[in-house]
This record gives sequence, C-alpha cells and structure tokens, in this order.
Amino acid sequence: MITIFTPSYADEAGTNAQNLSVKEIVARLDPARCAVTMLHEGPVDPRIAARPNTRLLRWRKHGNTLRTVGQILMRVPDVYFFPREGPLDAAFLSLRRHLRLKTALVSYVVSGGLESALYSPARVRHIREADAVFVNNEYLSQLLQEKMGIRYSGIQYDGIDRRYFFVPDSAQSGRQDVTVLCAGSYRPYKRMPKVIREASRRPDVRFRIAGTGEEEAFCKNLAAELDCKNVEFLGHLSQLQLGQEMRRADIFFFPSILEGHPQVLLQAAGSGLPIVAMRTYRPDCVVSGTTGFLVDSDSDLSVKLDELIRNPDLRRAMGTAAAAHARQFDWDIIARKWQDAFEQVVAKRQKR
Repeated sequence: MITIFTPSYADEAGTNAQNLSVKEIVARLDPARCAVTMLHEGPVDPRIAARPNTRLLRWRKHGNTLRTVGQILMRVPDVYFFPREGPLDAAFLSLRRHLRLKTALVSYVVSGGLESALYSPARVRHIREADAVFVNNEYLSQLLQEKMGIRYSGIQYDGIDRRYFFVPDSAQSGRQDVTVLCAGSYRPYKRMPKVIREASRRPDVRFRIAGTGEEEAFCKNLAAELDCKNVEFLGHLSQLQLGQEMRRADIFFFPSILEGHPQVLLQAAGSGLPIVAMRTYRPDCVVSGTTGFLVDSDSDLSVKLDELIRNPDLRRAMGTAAAAHARQFDWDIIARKWQDAFEQVVAKRQKR
C-alpha cells in the first residue's frame, strides 16, 4: 500500500481540468494498493466518496494551509501528486526539503508556454524539484527538454469520461443546418473573438460557445457590433451539458494558440466531432487530414472550417475517424499506467 496526497478537489460539480483528471485517476486506482487524500469544498464525486482508503479534507474559507499541512504531516504521504502554486504546496514542499521527508514529488505538465509568464517561479520549482515529471503529450516532452533541460519520466495522456462524451446513437443526417461548437475559458490565448469573426462570415451557420472568463463581455459586444445573430453564448456548462452540446454539434472549432493536450479536444473527438484547431501545441488527439485539421494560420482556420461546413460527407468521415482514434484515450488504461508510475517512483525514492 502506498499513500498519495494531491492538492486537487474531489467535488462532483468541479470542472477545473486538473480536478477532472485527478478524480478520474483516483476513482480507478486500486484501493488495496493506493490510499489517497484529496481536498473538497462541497459535495464529493460519489465514486470518490465510496472509494475505500480515501481521506477527504474539507477546504474552508480560512486557515486551510496550516490545518491541511498538519493533517498531511500526521500521515506523511509517499507521493505528493500534481502540485499547484498556492501556499499549501509551498509550505509542504518547504517542509519536505528541510525535514528530508521521503515523500516523492510527482509533477504533471499539461500546458505549453514553458518559457512564458504562464510558468511562474513556483511551477518551475515544482518541476525542477520533482522526483518524476510526466507530460500529457509528445510536444510538451520536447519543450521540457529544450526550455528547461529536464528529462521527462513519461507521457501520460488525459482521458475521456465516457459517462458524458460519446458518439450519438444516430447520425443527424436529416438536419440541413450546420452547428459549430467552441468550448473553453475566455482567456486571451484561447482567442474566442476569432470564433465571433468566423460567425460573422457565415451567417448561415449556427455558432455556439460554452464557457466563461475575462473576455466574455468583449466577445458579446463584438457579436452585437458585427450583428452576429447566429451566435449563442451558453455560459458555464457541466460535463453532462457539454457532452449533450457536443452530440448536437457538427464541427468543433478551437482557435486557441497555447495548450498542452486539451481535454476539450479529447471530449470532442470522443463525441465523434471533426476538429479544426491550431498546430502550435501539436495535440496528439487530432490526426490532421484524418480526424480534423491542424493549421498554422488564421486564414487556414477559416479555409478548413469552410471546407467542413460545405462537405457533410467529409464531416461524417472525419467524425467517425475521430471517435475511433479517441478509443486509445481510455481512463481505465491511463489510470493503470499512473498506478504503476506511482509505485515505481516511490520504490526509487525509498532506496535513497
């Protein structure tokens, strides 16, 4: 039995990408081999709540760092998995150094921009101090070595939650209109205004955007300015709702320029949607020309989106290929790999 602490939240309603991934991993770890401690703020995912050998620490309004570090030190874990950048991580990892705790630090790199401000000194320190560093796509492994000179420990993909993301039972062949879906936070690098401008070019196509964030008001104002009556802003969606939206859509459009291996692209592929996205971060879940298109410029984004809009046969062929390609991103397979990785890194650190 190994013990694992993760500063991730087990809340059922949480949609943060880190929390979603960790919940799926923890729910599948063998409870006879792995005891896990997680945080929570509200009602817990039933799978986590029912899991044996699972301890849940409530995150309150005040005093969390001191209280949680105290709880952790009462049962020093074998693994500290997927550190964040908050005071809890800083406090525990400082104690780990000064008290020479045997806890193995396992970092997981899931986004690009290793040379940019997106990677704070705290995050860089977590990567450099880690006993094992995993990445979630091939491109990030190259960045890690080129930008930081760090050899990664392996590639661990995110998976697809098949409770919510799956191919619809029947094709929507009787419908003549085309729906383009985009989902993500309204951060500058996500480039949601590009979705609005594409909608203004194609008033014959429905564009639906799921998400919230700092540029949401700007995008709504831009849609009004460009008279885009074909754009619907869906706001924040649960995983269940997002899966339903994906099964209603025909194309998934994602103009973001800075990612790792975005879960939303996995979810779209698993839902049988052809994808149009940027090549910059080289997502392994899109096979360009087969399951969708990866492009190098905004003009190509428009060209490939138009190609899919015009050609229903191409949409269907790429959607079918996307669903087939997505089968390799199965959480059961991925969780088994994580369990093996945790056990190996603990064994290695204990020998020191």
